[in-house]
Parts: sequence; structure tokens; C-alpha cells
Amino acid sequence: MNTFGRIFRVGIFGESHGCCTGVCIDGCPAGIAISEDDFEHDLSRRRSGAKGTTPRREADLPRIMSGVFNGFTTGSPVLIEIANTDTVSKDYSLFRDIPRPGHADFTAGKKYRGFADHRGSGHFSGRLTAGLVTAGVIAKKIIAPVVVESRILEIGGSADWADIIEQCINERDSVGGIVECTVSGTPAGWGEPFFDSVESVIAHIIYAVPAVKGIEFGAGFAAARMRGSDHNDAFAGKDGATVTNHAGGINGGITNGNPVIFRVAVKPASSIARPQATANLRTGETVMLETPGRHDACITLRVPPVLEAAAAIALADLKMIYQAQQ
Repeated sequence: MNTFGRIFRVGIFGESHGCCTGVCIDGCPAGIAISEDDFEHDLSRRRSGAKGTTPRREADLPRIMSGVFNGFTTGSPVLIEIANTDTVSKDYSLFRDIPRPGHADFTAGKKYRGFADHRGSGHFSGRLTAGLVTAGVIAKKIIAPVVVESRILEIGGSADWADIIEQCINERDSVGGIVECTVSGTPAGWGEPFFDSVESVIAHIIYAVPAVKGIEFGAGFAAARMRGSDHNDAFAGKDGATVTNHAGGINGGITNGNPVIFRVAVKPASSIARPQATANLRTGETVMLETPGRHDACITLRVPPVLEAAAAIALADLKMIYQAQQ
């Protein structure tokens, strides 16, 4: 469904070209200082504008509709709406018969029997991550002084990606990348063995971010090529600090007090203007599709604040579960 969390429950709503998108947060503790200005920093980082991002420019002005009174959360559900103001819906009618390769057009049509809003990819759009980022701002306040930070490691296989993005723009193509997220100050003890391990919970919400195709923690896949004597993180003191952090701050599904580190693979955007041979589902004929509209050549550029928000939401829920157990 569209809700994540056990205690700190986040639900996203809206469509890319609907009147608005947003988030409803149930289980938010009372007494957290919140103003609409608090959301600007992270929403501005997610906003388009950099070379290689969509020309669609949304103001992303959140409106707190409920759950906040006199500048503080009340303990009742927090509902925040973000208006859609820069939409060009005519660009999308083509995809009812000719779904974009690699996109959700085809599966959405099958699941919702043709009733899904196809404008701007509807409920499948990266536009909905604006609500996720908004919820992440509140989650970051809950987990403070724990800090979540992310950075782009590479785009198109390179740490120097300006020319790669330029090339993709010129060729009417798209490119993916890798983003690393580091959570500092996490105490030992958050998380559960097995199904609610820290890795499981974080991965669950990270995979809800459109275009994410992979995640690894600590040494990740490189651990498969290591010996135990190399991969094991030797303890360096009574506080649980370790000499290395190949485990990514997690043992047995539970935070060990070291930084939680994970990396995410972001695929190239499916919507590209470069001609692609694909099928017209109405006629069964092979046609050449050139995707019209305004799209990102590199989604990765806008992903870091979304991953931070997702991680913060997961950790806020794990923190509240831990507190309830204590």
C-alpha cells in the first residue's frame, strides 16, 4: 500500500499532475517544533534546476493542514500538502497505447485496468518524493542528534560526471549513478533480528524511491570477495567502536553505535527522447517511440535528499520502537 512504518507511520498521496501531492504522518510525537520554513532546505535540494534535471519547475511550498498548533506538533496526524503548479499533461496521452520501455506505464495499466492517472506518470512519479522529503524533515528532528548525510559517488561510472551528463543531453538519453548515505551518531540497540533488521527496514523504504535498483550496506557486495579475518570489525574500546566498519554500523540487524553506511544504485530515467523500438499495444505493431515532455537526463542529481529522508523515516520508526520496548 502507500503507508510505511509501525509507530511513526508515513503515507504519501497525490499524482504528478493532480492538484497536489503530499504526506500524512500518524504517530508523530507531540511537541516537535515545526514551521513551513523548516522544509525549504531539503526541498530546495530535491528541486530541479541543475543541468541534466527536468525543466519542470515547482515552487514546492508545503502547507501544513493539520497536526501542528502554535508551532508544535500536537500528537494528532500531520497532513502536509504540496501544490502542483507547473504541469503539461498533453505530453502523456501517447503512453496509453505505447508504454515507455522500462517505465511503469504497462504494469500500471494492467494492475489498475486502465483507470490509473497516466499524466506525468501519475502516482508512480518521482514527484511524490516531495512528500517523502517533507516527512524526512520531521523524522530528522525526531532522531536528532543523529545526522543523516548523502553524497553522489559516481554518475555513469565516473566520479567526474559533467561531460557524461552533457553527452546524455546531446544524445537525448539518460544516465544512472550511485549515491552513498551515512548516518552518524546512531546509538547501539536500534533494530530487530531478522524481519525488522535495520537493513530490512531501510531497504524497504529505499526501494520505494522511484529508480532505485540496488542497495548495499558497509562493504556490501565486496564482502563476498573478502576473508572473515579481513571483513570482521575488531572492537577498539568499551563503547563498541571498531577499527573498521565493513558491517556498515549494523550487527545482527541491530545498530552497533558506529556510522550506518549504505550505497544505492539509481537507474537511468526511462523517459528519454532518443528513439526506441517498442510495441503499440493497441495494434500490436512495432513503432519508434520518442518520448515527449520534460524529463531528467540524470535522476541521481536529485536523489540525495530523498535517500536522507527515507533513511531518517526508517530510523525514526526504529527509534520509537526501541523506546517503547524500554
